[in-house]
Amino acid sequence: MRNGTSRREPGMRTALAAATAVIGLGATALTALPAAAAEESVAVRYRHGGAGSDQAAPWFTVVNTGTTSVPLSQVKLRYYFKADPGASYSYACDWAVKGCTHLTGTFGTPANPTAMADRYLEVGFTAAAGSLTPGADTGDVQLRFHRSDWQPSDQSDDYSFGPAQTTYGNWTKVTATIDGVQVWGTAPTGDEATPTPTPTGPSPTTPTTPPVEQGVLFDDFDYAGHTDPAITTHGWTIRSGGGGPGVGDATWAPENVTFAKEGTNSVMTLRTSTAGSGTSTRQTEVHTAARKFKNGTYAARVRFTDTPTSGPDGDHLVQSFFTINDLTAPMADDYAEYDFEYLPNGGWGETVNVLYTTSWETFRPDPWEAVNQHTETRASQAGWHDLVLTIDDTALVYYIDGKEFARHDARYLPERPVSIHFNQWLIDLAGLSSTATRAYEEQIDYLLHVKDQVLTPAQVAARVAAYRSNGTAFEDSVPAS
Repeated sequence: MRNGTSRREPGMRTALAAATAVIGLGATALTALPAAAAEESVAVRYRHGGAGSDQAAPWFTVVNTGTTSVPLSQVKLRYYFKADPGASYSYACDWAVKGCTHLTGTFGTPANPTAMADRYLEVGFTAAAGSLTPGADTGDVQLRFHRSDWQPSDQSDDYSFGPAQTTYGNWTKVTATIDGVQVWGTAPTGDEATPTPTPTGPSPTTPTTPPVEQGVLFDDFDYAGHTDPAITTHGWTIRSGGGGPGVGDATWAPENVTFAKEGTNSVMTLRTSTAGSGTSTRQTEVHTAARKFKNGTYAARVRFTDTPTSGPDGDHLVQSFFTINDLTAPMADDYAEYDFEYLPNGGWGETVNVLYTTSWETFRPDPWEAVNQHTETRASQAGWHDLVLTIDDTALVYYIDGKEFARHDARYLPERPVSIHFNQWLIDLAGLSSTATRAYEEQIDYLLHVKDQVLTPAQVAARVAAYRSNGTAFEDSVPAS
């Protein structure tokens, strides 16, 4: 526990990289051409990716059903949908076997729009995507698109939408052309595109600007160091002094919180060290000063490590991302805490590395009594992981690297707001009997909280990509509780 308690019971993997860009509505006309030669043919397999009410998620696999190799740069797919009046749309690639950088997405308008198809998303490949030999396929092409203002979209009247298509299968409501010749699918009435006027607003190369909305905290952790005044201005506290959890007499050391660029992103590093005694132990924690968060989505990209950066290995270490409020009295039912906690060397009775997600109702520190629900996996989690927790009025759902890891009951939902924390600390000194100095590091790439909205991991990735492409390193529009 935090807030002075020294013992804990068992308390992460997600993100898909998404590149989002506003796409103009113009498209060149598709010229009617003779049928392609029989030796050049592809089939389109489709499944509904299920990205939520504010995004469409058409996923594809393109299969070469002909007898000769097909350059993917000559292949175009069209997914038809009914646009909302006056709306512009943004395209994103979440993941593709061929690589998202080797895909293109543009929007156009059919020459003869229908009630279910007055717009289409045209998907293409660059030359770097290579060719498909006979019988080969592209592998997954996982795409999304959404209104540029992130308003909800109704897909039920979209020509190409197949909500029951939850596994890949041939889908003729998506068309495919090879070098301009249609070889697959049935287009809605008319497939000759009429160029549309260039819309007002952002140009096709302008990054998508995240919508201005109340209830978002985003931080890319782009700071000069632990004394940077912007840290406090942005609502964070770097813990100092003593107190639990963990080893008695340990110190929480602000100077062990550092910031540095890794590629184009700024990364926060929490460093914890010890020489085998309480007084030599330096732990680290960064948390929001305010408790103003409750329902919604919590997400962070976190790097766990199995081994120290220096010195011998074996300490009972906890690396975490969690939310918490204060325990007002033993067994108080308005306590709340929700954890991702990784123990690379075991602890709490575990002898191997273990990852816990834990939802707390309450506890008593002395004598110890706990009411919580936890899910665990005993395997190494070394490396970067995208962690997402969603809280609504029915459940708490934990995701690791885009996959649901745990779903906890409504009895553990928060009654009061919480704060958001990252910390790294030692449970005890029993894991390693040594006076040699050793140090461990946990790293954090970003933090995103969206108030009162349940986002999928793909939606989280899109939001983060949009902030970064727009050059936004920090935003806090979450009202005080």
